[in-house]
Amino acid sequence: MALPTFALHDFDASTGSHQDNIFRLREAAHSHGFFYLSGHGIPESLIAGAFRVSREFFDRPEAVKREIENWHSPHFRGYTRTGSELTRGARDWREQLDFGAERPVRTASADAPPWALLEGPNQWPADIPALKPVVLELQAQLTEVASRLLRALATALGQDAEVFTPLIGETPTLLLKLIRYPGSDFADSTQGVGAHKDTGLLTFVLQHEQSGLEVQDGEGWIAVPPRAGTLVVNIGEMLELASGGYLHANVHRVVTPAGQNDRLSIAYFLNPHLDARVRPIALPAALQAAARPSAHDPDNPLLEQVGLNLLKSQLRSHPEVARRYYAGVAGAVAAKGAEHA
Repeated sequence: MALPTFALHDFDASTGSHQDNIFRLREAAHSHGFFYLSGHGIPESLIAGAFRVSREFFDRPEAVKREIENWHSPHFRGYTRTGSELTRGARDWREQLDFGAERPVRTASADAPPWALLEGPNQWPADIPALKPVVLELQAQLTEVASRLLRALATALGQDAEVFTPLIGETPTLLLKLIRYPGSDFADSTQGVGAHKDTGLLTFVLQHEQSGLEVQDGEGWIAVPPRAGTLVVNIGEMLELASGGYLHANVHRVVTPAGQNDRLSIAYFLNPHLDARVRPIALPAALQAAARPSAHDPDNPLLEQVGLNLLKSQLRSHPEVARRYYAGVAGAVAAKGAEHA
């Protein structure tokens, strides 16, 4: 089964087939939780530039890359070496550069919530000056696309187009990852990234040339090959929660390329602002009847409080950063998660 493809302008009210396209979008987001998006308006030159600086960085010696390792950042920003990030306790065979919104550190105070430290500046490689402007421009343009798509999804659910806007506010929590999956001949595991659901509202994946992304379908997996000019879109758990369980956050994974092949991708994640609390909207009766209870990992429960939920996920995925900067709060965060299990 192939995933559907939409063009972003399909959802404009001025389009003659607007209502049909909105209905198809709702069905895709409800059933698969994944689809391709074309016509997004992001210049191909910008995307190509992002992959070019990504390749330039990952071709650097390991010692040079580790100068901006995320171990140096309490905000979980910077370089993660191959095998040091975990999904469900197992090592992911990828290396990556993580960039959030470029903001100052929050003012420290005794009553600041533990997730306040997630906000702060990025780490940038000093020897690739082109990387910072490319990443920040791509992040800004993807955020605009995500905002338009959120409004279309709100309309598809019979809501005012701006119903999800307060979750984002003026300071949405953004993450953009430059990722490389090295080729592997490992016989015991093909885990590039283990099977999981994304935490936030929306995820966009920009694929380069090598396949590897797969989406769960019943008992099997659907390959999501690269398609020129498209983003792969998937619904996150926070949007599933906000939609009362109607929109579907689907399980997906990345399979490690074989042999000497490697795979580049760029992943963008839109989350609500850190202080938001996500609660379900009131759906029309027909949609509410078709909504399904969210199936969350009991070992990693979804929390309504966005900052706490994101911090919990980061602490699990990056234990070295957790030990260095969050030793005093990690236990409390874990306990809070256990209350909701």
